[in-house]
Amino acid sequence: MPLTDTAIRVVKPAAKPFKLADERSLYLLITPAGGKLWRMDYRFEDKRKTLALGSYPDVNLKQARDRRDEARRQLADGIDPMSKRQEAKATRRAESINNFEAVAREWYKKQCSRWSKSHSTDVLRRLEVNLFKPLGGRPIAKIDAPELLKAIEVIENRGAHELAHRVLQVAGQVFRYGIITSRCSRDPSADLKGALTPVQKTHQAAVKPEEMGDLIQAINRYDQVGTLQTKLGLQLLCLTFVRTSELIGAVWDEIDWSNALWMIPAARMKMKTDHHVPLAKQTIALLEQVQAIAGESRYLFPGVNPCKTMSNNTMLFALYRLGYKGKMTGHGFRAVASTILNEQGYRADVIERQLAHTERNAVRAAYNRAEYLPERRKMMQDWADYIESLGLFA
Repeated sequence: MPLTDTAIRVVKPAAKPFKLADERSLYLLITPAGGKLWRMDYRFEDKRKTLALGSYPDVNLKQARDRRDEARRQLADGIDPMSKRQEAKATRRAESINNFEAVAREWYKKQCSRWSKSHSTDVLRRLEVNLFKPLGGRPIAKIDAPELLKAIEVIENRGAHELAHRVLQVAGQVFRYGIITSRCSRDPSADLKGALTPVQKTHQAAVKPEEMGDLIQAINRYDQVGTLQTKLGLQLLCLTFVRTSELIGAVWDEIDWSNALWMIPAARMKMKTDHHVPLAKQTIALLEQVQAIAGESRYLFPGVNPCKTMSNNTMLFALYRLGYKGKMTGHGFRAVASTILNEQGYRADVIERQLAHTERNAVRAAYNRAEYLPERRKMMQDWADYIESLGLFA
């Protein structure tokens, strides 16, 4: 007689396991501990096997019969349902190991060592905030272009159009890593070209070359409204046109006083290549003033806590206080220097090397930290003389 829900509910365990038979090889195994386990006995290739179909009440009577019927259909097709289940389990396990988040984190771990700390943090945050929730648990091989676009459109819908492009770019890098590691066969981000709202690139604010003199005069007066330390930092940005983060994170061990050279290690550079900054006479004099303020700190520009650097926003906010909000940034010193030095006739290669821009030749990048150094020494001294002629130190 077939089982009923009532009979299943009221059955009590015994000292030994026993079975309650249903129909067509399905039965309920009652354990001494009170467990109620669905089982199905069958033969495949002359071997007797038992297939587990779940436990009651998680799997009710109807569901157990449905699972039994599916197993019998597989047997009729010459398929072993137990092997089929094991294959499905292995597939699910492989998919969980090769889901988008797992592949993305593996890719990130391999790449982040060559990035700056801030860029590394930005990339991971873009993944965690924007992609892991909608796509993280999905097998990377099963994510198609429409599914990826849906995730990116969430970013666009909150008005973050530039971020949407950046996140899509990161996603593409993850998919391409998935391809070369045999976790997926194609990159769906390539299909989304033109699908996002275009973003007009804007350059960071910078004064015009002819306005540099007025800016320098304003910087000279900064200690009337702010600290002498910040004033000296702005003057050093004028003279060296390094990135603000490179200046803020500088330590005294990087300064080679005898050779008048500031040697910034690759770990602190955006492009992860060692960089040398020749120090003009005016720059050396300025550094001596900076050193007197820094005291025993290992940093050129320590914060309130001498064991830490000043805030990355200090220079930018100082420019705001001088009335240059929207007109000048720390990065703007690099743009102005590049424009003026090009106009003064210095070789583009020399200027670009001093700006530490991307080196496209990987072999050349390994040794170019000192490339064109004699020309760069002359250029940096000429630049310091020019800046001084505009009123620096006045």
